[in-house]
Amino acid sequence: MGKLKSYLLTGIIIVIPVFLSIYILIVVFNFLDGLLGRFLNTLLTATIGFYIPGTGFVASLALIVLTGFFAERLLKRRMALRLEAVFAGLPLIRNIYPALKQVCLFVSQQKHFGFKKVALVEYPRTGCWSIGFVTNEQFDALSRATGRELVSVYISTTPGPLSGLVFFFPKEEVLFPEMSVTEALNIIISGGVFKGDLPQKPIVSGGAS
Repeated sequence: MGKLKSYLLTGIIIVIPVFLSIYILIVVFNFLDGLLGRFLNTLLTATIGFYIPGTGFVASLALIVLTGFFAERLLKRRMALRLEAVFAGLPLIRNIYPALKQVCLFVSQQKHFGFKKVALVEYPRTGCWSIGFVTNEQFDALSRATGRELVSVYISTTPGPLSGLVFFFPKEEVLFPEMSVTEALNIIISGGVFKGDLPQKPIVSGGAS
């Protein structure tokens, strides 16, 4: 009975995320396909006698790209910001839009932030650990001033990872868990709910990296 329960739990852990991922993809596809799909399918059926599945999805993606192009190239930045401010100020929307925008910006542009690897540091107090991202390891002037080799660690907030603080830690006090930047971002954005595929190998300190 104990083994059966263990098998069941293991199966749930493996199967549920897979089905949820597939379900989310289907929901997103159906949503985007339904935005323009009904109109386009009716038009195609009346014109050529049949419709092509997924036409609404492709058209919706094209509309999103054109909207981005229009906002970035044709609209003045001030006007775009004003329109966004009006939308972000709507009831209910203002409670979720800012955080969602930060998450999307952060995930789409994380390569530009120069995150080298994930760091684990004692912050905001000794014995309390925070996940951060190493952004630089070469601070000769600061290291000479303190007499210790310093590294810069960016510690972001939850759930909007674009806001955070930069700290300079002695390298020997920084731990580097064997975790990808994406896994660490998932943990931060989810508020610690997401655990990720954490390896079983022990974490190593800055001196050993």
